[in-house]
Amino acid sequence: MAKIFDVCIRGDGIVGRSLALLLARERLRVALVTQPAPAAGKDVRAYALNAASRDLLMQVRAWPEGPAVTPVSQMRVWGDSGGQLDFIEPAAGAAGESAAALAWIVDVPSLEQELAQALRFAPEVERIASPADAKAALTVVCEGHKSSSRREFGAAWSVKPYAQKAVAARLLSDRPHGGVARQWFGQGQVLALLPMSGADGKALALVWSVPLARAEALEKMSADELLAALHEVCGNEAGTLSVSSPVASWPLNLSRAERWVGPGWALAGDAAHTVHPMAGQGLNLGLADARALACTLKAREYWRSLGDEKLLRRYERARKADVLAMVTLTEGLHGLFEHSDARWQALRNWGMKGVERSGPLKAWLTRQATG
Repeated sequence: MAKIFDVCIRGDGIVGRSLALLLARERLRVALVTQPAPAAGKDVRAYALNAASRDLLMQVRAWPEGPAVTPVSQMRVWGDSGGQLDFIEPAAGAAGESAAALAWIVDVPSLEQELAQALRFAPEVERIASPADAKAALTVVCEGHKSSSRREFGAAWSVKPYAQKAVAARLLSDRPHGGVARQWFGQGQVLALLPMSGADGKALALVWSVPLARAEALEKMSADELLAALHEVCGNEAGTLSVSSPVASWPLNLSRAERWVGPGWALAGDAAHTVHPMAGQGLNLGLADARALACTLKAREYWRSLGDEKLLRRYERARKADVLAMVTLTEGLHGLFEHSDARWQALRNWGMKGVERSGPLKAWLTRQATG
């Protein structure tokens, strides 16, 4: 017989676990449906989290410590025809508070472990094996972009393939990274080197978004061949590099659900939307979904059910606007940098130099990135 809960969360990834912990703070009884464990192997993923995401994870006592988290003090961005942007961390406040980082690069396995540990101290949350084991007023789907539950609730899903893959690996440099994140745009590719292993570390996370044929070639390369390919783009900007992990890859798509909510159900995270990783905002958007949904449920009228569709529409309206803004930004950047002819290169170069010279615009972009 199914047990009675207030909320059933399908999917125990980072967004699902975070939402469960937020709801547990409101004394809601939560069923967390456990997904099958991924195939064994080193997880080379790393996320760039903004201040809002950091605050949420600290609130639920799941923020990693030590070398699992690396503050980004500077971001350097290059175009393909001389354009360059440099962002630095905000200055300390007038009251003497310490300066905030631009972002924090977080090791994914470490974050997942911290969330799992926090759930052990949340008696309101019970892990279950199947949605059939729970009866709840509200079901929240956090299963990721491959969700099998969207069809069950009638949520249409549109996908725009980018004809690209993200190629990822961990690297080591012969010198400390100094908390500097680096990104190169051009020729339809985006290459990011993200600082890892703490502020004084030498480890880097590589995320290289490339066309499918190029991705296939990179995946087949030896370590020396991959380093040579990296050197063509980066030179010695990040020092002399070596490969310290296997190479992983995944296809890139822009995808969205037409409806995020309905009577008794809601979507969150990658189950509701995915964006291009060039801006590093995918998980930030998902955690913002979790926060917004938890706040909406907390603020409901006493007579409304947790699964009241009118209530859930408030969450959908609040989050769709932010996600649309990020989609517009990433689509614009992708379209701008996918062309390789000289006219587009000149336009990109002119735009990057203009932003670099514009104090207010550059400050606004910094605020958006830091959340």
